[in-house]
Amino acid sequence: MTEIQRPGALYQQVAAAIREAILSGEFEPGAPLPSEAQLIERYQVSRPTVRNAVAALRAEGLIDVRHGKGSFVRSDGQPAVTIERSISRTTDGGFVMPNGAVWDEAEEPSPYRSHTTKATGQLLELGEEEALFGCDRLLIDPTSGTRAMHRTLIPFEVADSVPLLADAPDRLPASVYWILTKVGHELWWSETVRARMPLPDERAALRLPDATPILHLARVTHGTDDRPLMLEELRVGADRAELAYRITADEAPARSSRT
Repeated sequence: MTEIQRPGALYQQVAAAIREAILSGEFEPGAPLPSEAQLIERYQVSRPTVRNAVAALRAEGLIDVRHGKGSFVRSDGQPAVTIERSISRTTDGGFVMPNGAVWDEAEEPSPYRSHTTKATGQLLELGEEEALFGCDRLLIDPTSGTRAMHRTLIPFEVADSVPLLADAPDRLPASVYWILTKVGHELWWSETVRARMPLPDERAALRLPDATPILHLARVTHGTDDRPLMLEELRVGADRAELAYRITADEAPARSSRT
C-alpha cells in the first residue's frame, strides 16, 4: 500500500503517484497497468478516484486504454517507420521518392474537386475559394502497419495549362513532377512540418491511441518562376513515424563590396 500525502484533489494525487511509478520504470512501457482493484488497494482510494486518475494520465498520453483489454503504459520505443523526405532523379529524367516502394494503398485513391481554404490558399499563393483538383490516399506500411494520409491539391489553372494533368490530376506526385518538367518547369520544393492534435476523422483513419498528436507535412512544388504548382499534405501519427532529411549547404550570397 502506498500512502497518498500530497496537496490537491485526491485523483490528482493518485495520478502523480502512478506517473512516478511509470517514470521510475516500476510500470514498464508496453506493460499493463495494475487493475482497478489493485490500484484501489495500493492507494486506498475509491473506484471513481482511480478512474479519474487513469483518465488524467490517459489525457497526458502516458497510458493507452485498449477496449476489452485494460490500461497499458504507453511504449517509449523507437518509431516504427522512418520517412525519407528527399526527392531523386532517375537516369531517364523521372523522379523517385525513397519511401515510394514502402507504402501500400489501404483504399482506392479518392479524386475530387475542391476549393482553397485560407491555409491552402496561402501555401499556393491563391485567394480563398479558388478551384482545385484534389486526391486523397490512405497509405499503410506493410511491415509495421503504420498508416498515413496523403493529399495532393493542384490548382485548376495549373492543370488547364498542362493537358496530361487535366486528363488525370490524381496521378502520383512523382508522375506529376515528371509531367511538369516536360512542359519546361525547373522544379524546387519547400516543406514545413508541424505537430498538432488530430481531428476525429484523422484519428479514426490513422487508428491513433488517445492523446497522440500527428505530424502534418506540407510540401509545395514550385516552378521555374517560383510559382506554386502543387501542394502535398502528409499526415501520420507522431508515435509511429520519424522524418529524415538530407540537407546540403547552399552557396552563401556574395557580399557587396564598398567602393
